[in-house]
Amino acid sequence: MNIHEYQGKEILKSFGVNIQEGIVADTPDEALAAAKKLKEEYDSDWVVIKAQIHAGGRGKGGGVKLAKNHDEVLEHAKNIIGMQLVTPQTGPEGKKVNRVLVAQDVYYPGENETKEFYMSVLLDRAKGRNIIMYSTEGGMDIEEVAEKTPHLIFKEEIDPKVGLQGFQARKIAFNLGLSGAAFKSMVKFVPALYKAYDSIDASLFEINPVLKTSDEKIIAVDSKVNLDDNALYRHPDYAALRDKSEEDPTEVEAGESNLNYVKLDGNVGCMVNGAGLAMATMDIIKLAGGEPANFLDVGGTANAETVKAGFNIILKDPNVKAILINIFGGIVRCDRVAQGVIDAYKEIGNIPVPIIVRLQGTNAKEAKELIDDSGLEVFSAILLKEAAEKVTEVLEG
Repeated sequence: MNIHEYQGKEILKSFGVNIQEGIVADTPDEALAAAKKLKEEYDSDWVVIKAQIHAGGRGKGGGVKLAKNHDEVLEHAKNIIGMQLVTPQTGPEGKKVNRVLVAQDVYYPGENETKEFYMSVLLDRAKGRNIIMYSTEGGMDIEEVAEKTPHLIFKEEIDPKVGLQGFQARKIAFNLGLSGAAFKSMVKFVPALYKAYDSIDASLFEINPVLKTSDEKIIAVDSKVNLDDNALYRHPDYAALRDKSEEDPTEVEAGESNLNYVKLDGNVGCMVNGAGLAMATMDIIKLAGGEPANFLDVGGTANAETVKAGFNIILKDPNVKAILINIFGGIVRCDRVAQGVIDAYKEIGNIPVPIIVRLQGTNAKEAKELIDDSGLEVFSAILLKEAAEKVTEVLEG
């Protein structure tokens, strides 16, 4: 589960991580009030107006602006709130901005120069260990840094038996070229960041940039946080941070029906029980000359209600030209699924695209007979090859 920058920063702050302070605003007037409050606390008219969406690269799309006075605060807030922000991570359709974060200016002048770093905490699945990945090249796309200057990316593995050690935090600060007060600040920053990541069952904490200020403080200027969905039951307070307006509404609806759904760009909708079978079904659709329109796993206990919910979700996609239902009857009996397909078909009414149903496993023969005798425009198959041939037929008209 993704959360917004301002939410991630609040989590970081609760674990003792220094952050760029800010106030969330839903309207330009609220943004102005936030700027005035920040001036009282930090004695500066300068603030940063930052669009709050679940995507990176906001500055490149015009979603991050520096305001040097209150008039500019209103101007930037009016332009950003309500805009359709397009970044490299949103796709061409972009995302609508519903709120902004009005943040303090941390690039203030001083005796020393400011310096931006990159830092993230994540799981290295190949090694089965958490790692801290960091670079002196903060503020840039880490993919670009990895491609052009891979020697500037460092990784620190965390042994799960002992956790992050003090010498590792010092090593990170040393590799980033820090000394003096900034070195000491980074040595405190790194353990606090790792503790936040580990304590909330996050799958990613990315801070880009981590800033060394002109007075040698280390501050998280940005915050990208992904939470492990499977662990949210342990953190109901963090689960409540979910912003459904940032998610695909069809995927949200599928989740409420306990369906695993991911929208794709193809023309053949598929409804399957089991993730592995769903992947195989998508392959067979490709081999048949079609393109899968979705990944939809109805689970191991498919019934009339789940089939109906699956139909409704698939049919929301106007690109779907056919639906392939591929069910393996292990725990569930195929004839019950077939009856569920028939009942759902009748209840929904006129379904404008052909449906191919392939049922294999317990009572597959009886299931085929039910569908064949239903009088509905549903094509049945037992072998996957037969289902693929039917997909080809319907796509060719």
